[in-house]
Amino acid sequence: MIQIDGLSKAFGGLQAVDACSFSVGKGRVTGLIGPNGAGKTTLFNMVAGFLKPDDGKVVLDGEDVTGLPGHVLFHKGLVRTFQIPHEFSRMTVRENLMVVPPAQVGENLIKSWLRWSKVRAEEIRVRHKVEEVLDFLSIDHLADELAGNLSGGQKKLLELGRTMMTDPKVVLLDEPGAGVNRTLLGKLAEAIQRLNEERGYTFCIIEHDMDLVSKLCDPVVVMAQGTVIAEGPMHDIRANREVQEAYLGGGMSGRMGHHHDVARQQAAAQAATLTPREAGA
Repeated sequence: MIQIDGLSKAFGGLQAVDACSFSVGKGRVTGLIGPNGAGKTTLFNMVAGFLKPDDGKVVLDGEDVTGLPGHVLFHKGLVRTFQIPHEFSRMTVRENLMVVPPAQVGENLIKSWLRWSKVRAEEIRVRHKVEEVLDFLSIDHLADELAGNLSGGQKKLLELGRTMMTDPKVVLLDEPGAGVNRTLLGKLAEAIQRLNEERGYTFCIIEHDMDLVSKLCDPVVVMAQGTVIAEGPMHDIRANREVQEAYLGGGMSGRMGHHHDVARQQAAAQAATLTPREAGA
């Protein structure tokens, strides 16, 4: 579904991603793991259209989409979530879901006046979809709650629900387990698994919770220092000496300091390139 071929990105003299290549198979849940500063989020931002790569290409469902902006990729069926949820805090959970489907007739002022019956019919269809999503995620009891009042785990469920409103081809999830209590994490994992098995959703997931990765992901791709160092099922990844070295091995104290410096510089550089609309996508 996604082919990543030789993607590279540097910030000044810092090579954040270096000739990174792997694929995300259709109907699979692919995990992307690695130490802090490995380049995972930078890679996601290039795939999702929030950063332009310096080199390499991204192919989505057979089409070269390298460098296309995020809103164009959204219409092509590629959506992503963020480690920190980007909900509309002063809107209800239901309203957060209703605004997601693109090109709604009622968004056009003239059409909303002249084609009221079509606007009304579409709103009914969207509302039905919202109720389906709320029920699927077992958050129907939160439908009229302001999104800003939700817990961290509930906001992650809402973000997943927003992706469901578009019936996407591929969903990129950036640390869905971060800041989520174990009970809600179980619900989130179950929802991802059901979407994959029952509805054929394709996922690529950045995650540091190895239990969650083991439960959901096959294959697992490991990045370190901006490039892929291993790929395969989780039981092979756990036994891989290069992966063990990347996380724990000799001399890692200095290298981990480098990883944290990379992460900070990446975050600052990426924040400077995002427009307000992209940052809230």
